[in-house]
Amino acid sequence: MKFLDLTKVYIRSGGGGAGCISFRREKNVEYGGPDGGDGGKGGSVFAEAVDGLNTLIDFRYQQHFFAKSGTPGMGRLRTGPNGDDIVLEVPVGTEILDEDEETVLADLTHLGQRVLLAKGGNGGFGNHYFKSATNQAPRRANPGQEGVERTIWLRLKLIADAGLVGLPNAGKSTFLAAVSNARPKIADYPFTTLVPNLGVVGIDGREFVMADVPGLIAGASEGRGLGDQFLAHVERCAVLLHLVDGTSATVTRDYRTIVRELEAYSPKLARKPRITALNKIDALDGPTLRRRRQALEKAVGGPVFTISGVSGAGLPEILRILLATITTERAPVEEITPWHP
Repeated sequence: MKFLDLTKVYIRSGGGGAGCISFRREKNVEYGGPDGGDGGKGGSVFAEAVDGLNTLIDFRYQQHFFAKSGTPGMGRLRTGPNGDDIVLEVPVGTEILDEDEETVLADLTHLGQRVLLAKGGNGGFGNHYFKSATNQAPRRANPGQEGVERTIWLRLKLIADAGLVGLPNAGKSTFLAAVSNARPKIADYPFTTLVPNLGVVGIDGREFVMADVPGLIAGASEGRGLGDQFLAHVERCAVLLHLVDGTSATVTRDYRTIVRELEAYSPKLARKPRITALNKIDALDGPTLRRRRQALEKAVGGPVFTISGVSGAGLPEILRILLATITTERAPVEEITPWHP
């Protein structure tokens, strides 16, 4: 299955059916009268977050969704049937944007959440509606209300508790494979991860979801490498785990490169709690490890953890720290009751 996280969709709700102009003409009925029915209501367009989807690939092959229009009314006070609604089934975590790609119309973050995108037009009144004491035989009816046509964007942001960031070949996929059942592609060349991967991590009887996104390079915010559009998938995370390749001779420069790209993408994302870990320590000797860890701690201005996705060194400790941070960040905020005399 191919991964798609941004697509344009064209939608149109159905128009309402026209009202009917009709009069009773029955044998042995002395007085007739208007009996034109109302038109049916046009179908609406909804979007709903459903289970079992993790990509928007279905919308690559179908971008136009038009709801059915209502049926016109008929004589004998018969109201026309309503048009059928259309429901766009999207993955949980999908944002719905206006045509400008900036205005957020809805954010579907919960399973079963549904939002109205285009309301169907109301049906027109038949001539029976206009009957009155002074107008016994009205010869007018309303046309149906037109439907709404609009262009929207669907943008998927995966739901995860923790996110992995770092340069290509920093060991993010190896780390995710070591701590979860996810099986991302792992190789000894850059950009092996081309799409985001999710894994469920378990520690001390508790679980949380971790997201691995493609690596960033210097200038990713300007479109270099794979760009920085995949960072949208860690915007919802409570904490970021910044992995630095311990075998690199420029660990501080590598660290600052990722920080600059996070700040260029979104200051809000850069302010998220971030834990820094020096990875691949199984390939370092003692003096080199101490020297590079001290240099990185000076650049970070805080503690740096040492781990290895291959040997498993330091993994339980870093997972417990991630879980504690997630628990703190996800804790509900207590509402302060205003004081009243």
